[in-house]
Amino acid sequence: MNYKTDKNSSEPQYLQLYHYFVKDITEGIYPYGTRLPSKRVIADETGVSVITVEHTLTLLSDEGYVESRQRSGVFVTYRGEDFLGDTAKVLPVALEKDEPSLDFGEFPFSVLSKTMRKVLLDHGENILIKSPNHGCAELRNEICLYLRRSRGISIEPSQVIVGSGSEYLYGLIAQLLGSVKLFAIEDPSYKKIRAVYEAMGITCDPLPMMADGISSEALKKTNAKVLHVTPFHSFPSGVTAGISKKLEYLRWAKKRNGILIEDNYDSELTISKKAEDPLFSMDPEVDVIYLNTFSRTLAPSMRIGYMILPKSLVKPFEEKLGFYSCTVPIFEQYVLSELLRSGDFERHINRVRRRRRK
Repeated sequence: MNYKTDKNSSEPQYLQLYHYFVKDITEGIYPYGTRLPSKRVIADETGVSVITVEHTLTLLSDEGYVESRQRSGVFVTYRGEDFLGDTAKVLPVALEKDEPSLDFGEFPFSVLSKTMRKVLLDHGENILIKSPNHGCAELRNEICLYLRRSRGISIEPSQVIVGSGSEYLYGLIAQLLGSVKLFAIEDPSYKKIRAVYEAMGITCDPLPMMADGISSEALKKTNAKVLHVTPFHSFPSGVTAGISKKLEYLRWAKKRNGILIEDNYDSELTISKKAEDPLFSMDPEVDVIYLNTFSRTLAPSMRIGYMILPKSLVKPFEEKLGFYSCTVPIFEQYVLSELLRSGDFERHINRVRRRRRK
């Protein structure tokens, strides 16, 4: 939850929080019928007291945006057509023109099986159709809403490419940036990053890792114009880049008109109360390709990853690689989109993070 309140403002914190929720509810980030996070989660992630959150929710309820249901939570009751003024903004979905060894994850199997049964009932024989090339519209739209809620990343579904895990997406990136034959990577790094890039004919320049990220000296010396980084909890070093190092990466890319590949495979599971700031949304003038996967947060068998392209690369990707079929079965995409829509995925992430903090 990317809400920041100012204690020194003349406006009370509960009103600041109220305005954040109203904006996200009316813009469709929290659609009609969505269950809001619990009071404790909102308080933890925004740094305010539970009492402040209660004041905010009471005001939202009085205004007709939400309603509290006993033993169930707080649910959005706002519908754009019920209010004067602008109706809720719904993120546009780009329709396809042609065709529609980690350990087991901690996600509750009972919730997963319940969701699978719901998808079977809701979608029926539609689970047998071929997926649109970049992923189904439902999942791409829910990923947009989830990233907006959790990371403050504002994107359109056309920027989302769904694929079966990180390795597949590395291959797509290598082909997309085919004219660039030198990539800089972290040393040490996840070995498959280098393996995939070199299999695609790319030379990798390994840059040594320091306590806060890649060595500044090595970063200056490399001739690469593409830099692949894992800012949060880089594997196997365990290094997390601080804000200063992230800004250094962005300056590096801007100075040489380069591209950053932000591999955030483990970032949801931070023990921090505040989610890590992604490079993707820190500087609009820098092209950042954002990668993440659900294999870590759901289960290794759920081979579902996604990448977010900067707007400048959407058209080149479509022209060069738009013919590729999506490698994730449509049934699994529907299951994941339902987990995101219902809030079950975010509740699971919050439980894991609280447990790890303890």
